[in-house]
Amino acid sequence: MTQWQEPHPGQRGPGEGIELSGRAAGQEQVLTPAALEFLADLHRRFEPARQARLAARRERQAFFDAGGVPGFRADTAAIRAGNWRVAPLPTALLDRRVEITGPVDPKMVINALNSGAKVYMADFEDSTAPTWANLIAGQRALAAAVAGTLEFAAPDTGKRYALKPFEDQAVLMVRPRGWHLDEKHLRVDGAPVSGGLFDLGLFAFHNAAALAAKDRGPYFYLPKLQSMEEAQLWNDALDHIERELELEPGSIKVTVLIETLPAVFEMDEILHALRTRIAGLNCGRWDYVFSYLKTFRAHRDKLLPERGQVTMTQPFLRAYSELLIQTCHKRGAHAMGGMAAQIPINGDEAANEAALAKVRADKLREVTAGHDGTWVAHPALIPLAMRIFDERMPTPHQQHVLREDVLIIAEDLIKPSFGTITRAGFEGNVEVCVRYLAAWLDGSGCVPIHWLMEDAATAEIARTQLWQWLHAPSLFLDDGTPVDFALLERALIGLPSKFADRAALPGGAKLDEAIAMLDELTHAPTLAEFLTLPAYERID
Repeated sequence: MTQWQEPHPGQRGPGEGIELSGRAAGQEQVLTPAALEFLADLHRRFEPARQARLAARRERQAFFDAGGVPGFRADTAAIRAGNWRVAPLPTALLDRRVEITGPVDPKMVINALNSGAKVYMADFEDSTAPTWANLIAGQRALAAAVAGTLEFAAPDTGKRYALKPFEDQAVLMVRPRGWHLDEKHLRVDGAPVSGGLFDLGLFAFHNAAALAAKDRGPYFYLPKLQSMEEAQLWNDALDHIERELELEPGSIKVTVLIETLPAVFEMDEILHALRTRIAGLNCGRWDYVFSYLKTFRAHRDKLLPERGQVTMTQPFLRAYSELLIQTCHKRGAHAMGGMAAQIPINGDEAANEAALAKVRADKLREVTAGHDGTWVAHPALIPLAMRIFDERMPTPHQQHVLREDVLIIAEDLIKPSFGTITRAGFEGNVEVCVRYLAAWLDGSGCVPIHWLMEDAATAEIARTQLWQWLHAPSLFLDDGTPVDFALLERALIGLPSKFADRAALPGGAKLDEAIAMLDELTHAPTLAEFLTLPAYERID
């Protein structure tokens, strides 16, 4: 640990109260004394409010655990009824028909910016395991990308990767971590700083001026919000960042992921809190399913079937999507669709075509419903998604599609889904959770498993479903087998034998640790808020 020297008593000088631990290549270029002072100032200004918002989350969850259900707020009815719109969108964010997302390693950054997608969301959150080395390498890669100097040579093949000219690149957006996550390697006045303010603040400090000069923002995706107050906190922090970095007010633009159940009841309010800078809302559907499970963890009547059956055609998810479109278009914001997690299946043409058919149907549903764009996880899916949106959306967006036919009430958004739990579905959840957790502990936050790109959101669905199923009384698989801890134990014991070559798996060396951790998490009497919180304590 490096402890900066404290100044003379009674005086706050450079570096006072700032503790930086961890070492990574090139971190001196990123964490300069000025950058550290900037982050420390953000922490001191906004940490009390962040902690207040996290406390409000805990109080709200206690209400749900006691039998309460979310609903539209009475105290903000005037905002929902008001005739207001968000600020006009910048030219670079008018057409977002296909966006690609992924982690922030140099190869991914280059391939994503060169991919032909309209936007690349560089992700410090669900697809990045926040090891110190990953975070510093990601900040360095993005800074080099903004400067136009990023290059990468594959260590195994020597293949070289370089950026296309700026005008041919996807628009860069950055997703920091959510309000609930700390950054343990930087402490200010004895407390860890917010992971989100670390990620966003550091990127803005180094790149905001260059991006503003190119009319490219900076632009961000904000994850895991649960309320308008949390949105207001981001807005306050962004206002401050603009002042400190001498940016034009409102030049930092954001898109908010509606990926928690409480947030869907406050979409108007979130847009209003960020109205000078918000560009849209996004259907972060995998995290949304996870949030539904977590919100109703104590509600036996809100159990969901296995995750393969929880598709966007389920009534509560269709209502969520259609209400998001209606709300955004009424306010002049984009309504972005969700992620296609499929990846190409090489060597099996029939299976690959079946997977692509699912993507095709999903993207056709989105564009027909009125979404202004969509997400893919793999570059090979960009042409397919682009073709569907080009055919059905000849204009840059569909804000003219007001969806005045949509009439959603609170009950529509919380209806349980009907379906089954099969043995394959139960064991699949165990495998996905263990394999993803093993890879995450080993430093990889985005893992292909059975031709799906799994990230923290999809692993959280698997983990939370297992906990909820195992703690629900008298629950059975579709073949009559009781869902109990004996069933889990058999699945965990049998899991290693499925892998002929453990060393070939991402995080294979961490498999036993991941199995033990899942066993502990599922046996716990209370569902852990996030898988990544206890896992973060196990990584550097």
